[in-house]
Amino acid sequence: MKNRCEWCQSSELYIDYHDKEWGVPEYDDQTLFEMLNLEGAQAGLSWITVLNKREHYRKVFDQFNPEKIARYTDKKREKLLSDPGIIRNKLKVNAFIVNAQLYLEITKRQSFSEYIWQFVDGEPIINKYKTLKDVPANTPISDKMSKQLKKDGFKFVGSTIVYAFMQACGMVNDHVTSCFRYKELT
Repeated sequence: MKNRCEWCQSSELYIDYHDKEWGVPEYDDQTLFEMLNLEGAQAGLSWITVLNKREHYRKVFDQFNPEKIARYTDKKREKLLSDPGIIRNKLKVNAFIVNAQLYLEITKRQSFSEYIWQFVDGEPIINKYKTLKDVPANTPISDKMSKQLKKDGFKFVGSTIVYAFMQACGMVNDHVTSCFRYKELT
């Protein structure tokens, strides 16, 4: 049996996400955009709630195509808010649209990946946490990224959300050192 981070043990979906995605450095612009929004959707909830709805999110949010999301009409917004397959929070749905518009502005100047990865100088930070309780909820780097995202107008990008995004997208390796993925990702 493989040693894993204890947070992922509650379901096969969680284990699969942990084993294949979480903590793997991600540089694709659109995937980073998707993950930033999904982490924002998770605010106040558990990640497994969003993970269970992720495929439906992809379907109703046009595979997280920022060009399409940025042009959503009020009619589309109302349709989303009545969809039980997503988290029907008006502020969160609106954030996806605003964030898409801002993403398009940023990508006129640079890739979204460059914009996001600049906070860690383009390289993952390898931490050496022994237990889950050692892993912080936020760091000075997530504080800095959050502050910049907010300054640029992004929504649902508090430091704790941003740190979860950094973990998910491999900007930091926060697998505990006893986890089999820790060694694979260092």
